[in-house]
Amino acid sequence: MRRMIAAAALFLLFAAGPAPAQTPPADALVAARELIVTMKATDQFKALFPLLMQNLKPAIVQNRPAVERDFDAVVPLMLEAANARIGEMVDAMAQVYANTFRAAEIRDMTAFFKTSTGQKYVEKTTVLAQQSMMAGQAWGRSVATEIQDKIVNELRKRGHNI
Repeated sequence: MRRMIAAAALFLLFAAGPAPAQTPPADALVAARELIVTMKATDQFKALFPLLMQNLKPAIVQNRPAVERDFDAVVPLMLEAANARIGEMVDAMAQVYANTFRAAEIRDMTAFFKTSTGQKYVEKTTVLAQQSMMAGQAWGRSVATEIQDKIVNELRKRGHNI
């Protein structure tokens, strides 16, 4: 499930097309690019590409050995093509950050991510996201069950046979 969400998010990121562009201040754009490099965002996107391919595989291959063989043969080419366009993602992310934060704020973030704590955060981002998603799902199930029980009880109090 997590892989499907990640694949869908990545697909939407690339398929949605560019967001309406504002022209951010040049100093904010330069600072944002440095932040993205410091956060190793390109490494994170490059790590997602193979997962995207693996998530696409069952839907495309559909248990057909010949298609699977050819799929496996073209994946490296697709990964190479996606990696060649990673600069576009950096530019898009820099635009978002530069439109959201002032250059001084971006430099503050960069300073944090250059610390050992900041680098540890970058290193652990994937694990944190996965564990946070699992915690959120468990919490959501718990809350949904509790709310469902309360609704049923309230409806029964009002004479409904549920």
